Amino acid sequence: MQTRRITKADFDRIVEVIDRWWGGPISPFAHPIFFHELGQHALVAELAGAGGVRYDEIVGFLLGFVADPAGELNGPTGYVHLIGVHPEHRRRGFGRQLYERFETGCREAGCIRLKAITTPGNASSIRFHMALGWQAEEVDDYAGRGRRRVVLTRVLPAIVKAG
Repeated sequence: MQTRRITKADFDRIVEVIDRWWGGPISPFAHPIFFHELGQHALVAELAGAGGVRYDEIVGFLLGFVADPAGELNGPTGYVHLIGVHPEHRRRGFGRQLYERFETGCREAGCIRLKAITTPGNASSIRFHMALGWQAEEVDDYAGRGRRRVVLTRVLPAIVKAG
């Protein structure tokens, strides 16, 4: 598998398949802002053949960006909005590799943590993130009154620069 930055053609293909991959209507959450304005950190994963030859099959994607929130966070955060892996390619490490590549880009951008949000009923997402070393906290009213969410976070170790 290879990971690389998203292109407009990749984004168009993701929008075409995401509802099937997720088993329901989710494509409105794959907003074009993740290509046009925030695409620096958005990634796709594709299968590679011998010698790294690309197959034109996207097997996963990560729509994320770097945010620099004001207030108590004290530094940039790598935020993952959506991650998806083709159902026939799950449990093969593609999601983990997408996160590793995203984390590398975030660390290079000076991020001090990663963050993602999910619903309390999304047990597979919570398990996946916790297996990658993330912390999970249920927060009442996170997305508005009566809309509880699970806030997933992972503190990034400081980069030690040789000097």
